[in-house]
Amino acid sequence: MGDQQTVTFSKKDFVSDQDVRWCPGCGDYAILSQVQKVFPQLGVPKEKFLVVSGIGCSSRFPYYMNTFGFHSIHGRAPALATGAKIANPDLSVWVVTGDGDSMSIGGNHFIHVLRRNFDLNILLFNNQVYGLTKGQYSPTSEIGKISNSTPFGSVDYPFNPPLLALGAGGTFIARSIDREQSHLQGILKEAHKHEGTSFVEIYQNCWVFNDGAFASLTEREIKMETQLILEQGKPMVFGKNKDKGLRLKGSKLQVVQLGKKYSVDDILVHDEKNKIQGLLLSELSCDKNFPTPIGIIYQEDKPTYETMLYNQLEKAVKSKGKGNLDKLFNDSHTWKV
Repeated sequence: MGDQQTVTFSKKDFVSDQDVRWCPGCGDYAILSQVQKVFPQLGVPKEKFLVVSGIGCSSRFPYYMNTFGFHSIHGRAPALATGAKIANPDLSVWVVTGDGDSMSIGGNHFIHVLRRNFDLNILLFNNQVYGLTKGQYSPTSEIGKISNSTPFGSVDYPFNPPLLALGAGGTFIARSIDREQSHLQGILKEAHKHEGTSFVEIYQNCWVFNDGAFASLTEREIKMETQLILEQGKPMVFGKNKDKGLRLKGSKLQVVQLGKKYSVDDILVHDEKNKIQGLLLSELSCDKNFPTPIGIIYQEDKPTYETMLYNQLEKAVKSKGKGNLDKLFNDSHTWKV
């Protein structure tokens, strides 16, 4: 037989025939568009993609992707995704979730999929509100949040998703923003390349119930002063004129002005393999005195769950043989009740 022809795809090949039913102006449109642009570039056969979601606005995602998909139940997308990955390790599995879906009822599933390190990708759309159920405060809403369920302001301390992921043993933790299209595409590609559970928090604007939650990070006039774009091996400088940076003072980070007292040599260099640095960077998103990091916060190499499981099965078969299911069901270890 001759050489097989390589099939190339474009964005339109990943656009489904379903009408997209998000509110006009929702940040989910931008994220969907970037995922549809990136998938054709990953070198994965189209039939090998699986998109799994829970419940929420973000969880309509599988309907709009022309791939295999599963719209599961609230918070349980990781359970479906890990089952599919075990059954077919060749799948490229993508979990789409929201801050309400994964940080509340799905919190237990979220931390354990990270702990177990399956080779799949989690995209968490964080708009800091329950959008689908009409605007209640969510586990990532800030203290004092006025909402339908907190008319006098929330008194809950919010979850910090990257920090939670780091504490759960996550091996790839990153953040991007719905409006930063080029940056988001780059992070999605890096997430796919990582062998293990990739977690990407995406700040997403809900203009109906929480409009402008991330305006300080997206407004053209000020975003260079508020975003810290992380690049491996490069100093953590930011600002319109690249005249500010992060310096490590003792065990804490501080913002310094570059000039007479400090130079770029005093600025901390980003090392995405440094877990302590990742911890410090994760905490910055809750501190308005610091810029908000976007990019790869932390990653490490560690064997995946499915790799270790299949290695274990292979060793068991070698030592004990393939076994006989009928014999197992009908051997002496049975009894009558």
